[in-house]
Amino acid sequence: DLAVVLLKAVVSTQSTGEYKIYIKYIIIVAVSYAIRCVVEFIYNKTQKKTPTAAAPVESKGEGKNSSEMDSPLFEDDGKTVVEDAERNFYYDKYLPAKSEEKIPYSLPRYSPEEAEKRARDFYQLVNSRRSCRFFSSDPVPRAVLEHCILAAGTSPSGAHTEPWKFVVVYNKEDRIAIREMVEDEEKINYERRMGKNWLQDLAKIKTTYVKEYISEADCIILVFKEPFHIKDGVKHNNWYYEASVSISVGILLCALNNVGLATVTSTPMNCGPAIRRYLGRSEHEKLAFLLPVGYPAKDATVPDLHRGSIDKICTFV
Repeated sequence: DLAVVLLKAVVSTQSTGEYKIYIKYIIIVAVSYAIRCVVEFIYNKTQKKTPTAAAPVESKGEGKNSSEMDSPLFEDDGKTVVEDAERNFYYDKYLPAKSEEKIPYSLPRYSPEEAEKRARDFYQLVNSRRSCRFFSSDPVPRAVLEHCILAAGTSPSGAHTEPWKFVVVYNKEDRIAIREMVEDEEKINYERRMGKNWLQDLAKIKTTYVKEYISEADCIILVFKEPFHIKDGVKHNNWYYEASVSISVGILLCALNNVGLATVTSTPMNCGPAIRRYLGRSEHEKLAFLLPVGYPAKDATVPDLHRGSIDKICTFV
């Protein structure tokens, strides 16, 4: 583009001196571009390409363009792809000394009528779940929370890395301290960081930077995500950790609702590091969700919202 501009300038110039200057600039641009091409060619030739972590390698015409791939997943080098007798592809660097044993798996086979009834009953149960911001101070039994969190821990995760950590805070003083951290940042969010459209959407449900539910609920559950984990002194990536943690929290919401406990999915902005340090958590853990948990207050209210019908949210092909 610069060369085109310079050529146009040469054509339009009337002075011999200006003409020579523009010719000099064109030569400099051309030489710089040629050097860049040579350097890129040499660099690409010297880089040793290895198979990605998405083996098996797809045949031509079947795979995605490299720009469409989730690149952070394919940064691990030094793997050699191998294939077993059943044409399953692995990387020999990570093959265990002994393959994991397989166990039988089955599920109950219900009649269509019973399956539909169970599906309808489950839908009615989870459809009663609402984001609640008003809690009673009635105690939440620890054993109940433990089983709800165990249910959340059944979530699928990339390569079974289980990239979640749940921290339950019952202590009132700790919850007040965490509330202050959240409100300090949320005040800035509402006043400076959030855009006009965001604030307009929040105005419909009348939320503010004040988060009294953090200290009013009997406890809070902090959900941390782990981009990687350390095993035997070696760092291992946790694949798809964002999606894995989100699925886990979805199961947790259903489990809490199933036992009559309310919550609201809070994702506090910019206060995660302060809360992590306050709780003495590992530096690689990142705060993903803050869930106040308790029984709804007797005078609790929720916005009069309605969920989409099956025709609105689903297409059968």
